[in-house]
Amino acid sequence: MEPQPGLPDPSYDKSPTGVPDTDLADLQRRIRELESGGTPRRHRWRSVLSTVAVTIAALLSVLSVVAVWADSMVEDTDRYVDTVAPLAEDPAVQTAVTNRATSAILDQIDVKDVVAELSSAAKQKGAPPALDKLIGELDGPIESGLKEFVHSAVSRVVTGSAFETLWTDANRAAHRSLDKALTGKGGGAVVLKGDQVTVDIGPVVERAKDELVRSGFSRASSIPEVHTDFVVFSSNELAEVRTYTRILQIIGTWLPVITVLFAAAGVLLAVHRRRVLVATALAVAAGMLVLGVGLTVFRGIYLDRLPAAVSQDAAAAVFDALVEFLRAAVRAVAAVALVTACGAFLCGPSRVAVAIRQACTGGIGAVRGAAGSAGLRLGVVGRFVHRRKRWIGVLVLLAALLVLVTWSYPSTTVVLWIVAALLLALALREFLDDPGAGGGPDRHDVADEARSS
Repeated sequence: MEPQPGLPDPSYDKSPTGVPDTDLADLQRRIRELESGGTPRRHRWRSVLSTVAVTIAALLSVLSVVAVWADSMVEDTDRYVDTVAPLAEDPAVQTAVTNRATSAILDQIDVKDVVAELSSAAKQKGAPPALDKLIGELDGPIESGLKEFVHSAVSRVVTGSAFETLWTDANRAAHRSLDKALTGKGGGAVVLKGDQVTVDIGPVVERAKDELVRSGFSRASSIPEVHTDFVVFSSNELAEVRTYTRILQIIGTWLPVITVLFAAAGVLLAVHRRRVLVATALAVAAGMLVLGVGLTVFRGIYLDRLPAAVSQDAAAAVFDALVEFLRAAVRAVAAVALVTACGAFLCGPSRVAVAIRQACTGGIGAVRGAAGSAGLRLGVVGRFVHRRKRWIGVLVLLAALLVLVTWSYPSTTVVLWIVAALLLALALREFLDDPGAGGGPDRHDVADEARSS
């Protein structure tokens, strides 16, 4: 019998239950997948690729923070100067600079010549031979007194307001040579000598010479120009540190972008994107924790390996100053990651997240109701916000992200202020969300709602 138009073909293969065999096989396959808890092959591959991308993003996040820090220390003069300028007031650095400058000046003074001059002056004044003999035996006390005299003059320079200006100007000029120092070529005020990066504190010696002359030690004016070094960084592995720093400085601009792309790929490839977003954020936060602990461990190792001639306290102060921006970046990135994880969690279907959202919505709704009872009418604004609520939220998130990305060096405080502004904007959106404002939506609003759904 010929099949009638619009009716199923009676010759179509069916199972005893009356369901076509192809549909039954597909249904059975789906049931087996659900019972076994398995996922389709393509889902498994997506999960694997997502996991790989998230892992790479977490590892690159650590390198990105270090790379941005290395790049800022080389490229941003103001950032470098702001970092090292406070060291001018650090007691340990002042003591180390004073000792180094004092030694440089004393190296240019021959105590025996000073004693000879004193003996000659005594003879000219008609001093008895016994006094001349006594003066000749005063090498040690004169040397000790001269050292104390020079040390006091240098200390007045270093602890005075002039030293802050000298230190800042010297480091600003020195920054122009920092790139060369990191590549091992040297030149300028910051140079690479063996396993040390040093700063020339010759201007401090010159100022100390003037102070000695004013104090009555005219012989200091004959001291030639002295260039002496203050050690900024010292390590037996400086060549390797220099190489790694140079590499990080070169890729510092692009590595954060690559990291974000890997993180985005990991989330987009995931089957459960919200969960993976939470996992990605937590992985980045864990990476920042590891980096923070690593800095503390490296600090101890670095100080333990310093040469005996280098002041431990001054080296610790310099190290802490140089990595302060790095530590601030670690805290800021960790804060962003934790906020992202919390936000993604609160958008989920868990009981805690739903309860928190309902509590916030209910509280804002109560405020809106009280404002309405007081005469506030949202009207067109309320209906517009209700229709475009999701897009308004997206724009608010993008605006917060744009501010965060374009901020030169966001600290944890900056991150928290941005989060506070974001929450305030979302709360305002919820307050203005009133679909029934002004007597309910008109027919155009209903049409828009139908199209959007």
